[in-house]
Amino acid sequence: MQENVVRKEFMETEERIYTIKDIEALPEGERAELIDGEMFRMDSPELAHQDILGELYIVVRQYIQGRKGNCKVYFSPFAVYINKDIYNYVEPDLLVICDLDKLDRKGCHGAPDWLVEIVSPGSKKMDYVRKLFKYRTTGVREYWIVDPMKKAIKVYDFDCGVETDYTFEDKIPVGIYDDFVIDFGAFDKSLWD
Repeated sequence: MQENVVRKEFMETEERIYTIKDIEALPEGERAELIDGEMFRMDSPELAHQDILGELYIVVRQYIQGRKGNCKVYFSPFAVYINKDIYNYVEPDLLVICDLDKLDRKGCHGAPDWLVEIVSPGSKKMDYVRKLFKYRTTGVREYWIVDPMKKAIKVYDFDCGVETDYTFEDKIPVGIYDDFVIDFGAFDKSLWD
């Protein structure tokens, strides 16, 4: 009899493992991400987040179209099945995918080439720790963390094994391209003031 009680207590304290089906079952308008079966709810982004995301999307899209490139740029919400399994699902703020075979009507299956996350007050640990590890180990080539509060950008060029810190006044080279630089200093500064 005691054995059953212990087993029941253990089951109640066990952490649940979530899957893509749990993400798909979320109520309309509610968003979450999965990292190794752990679910993380997503808050609505702040104004500076959206302004910076919009500026970045326009600059990246114009660059790709201007060179008639084969890569595609998307912004959140956009599904990325990063490990191609049922336990990992992310919605990066901005992503560039050059292997178009990874795309289907539901999103991207596998690692995008370049990901950008814009830090919100509640997403620091997720962006700087969990996603950094996940992106580094799944084949993402380049990862940027844009922090409006610090007015800083941390760039991880996984292809070259280089990590570089920039400010919102810098011109930042995009590692996956030979001739692309994003001039944060040219953005409207009212976006983050």
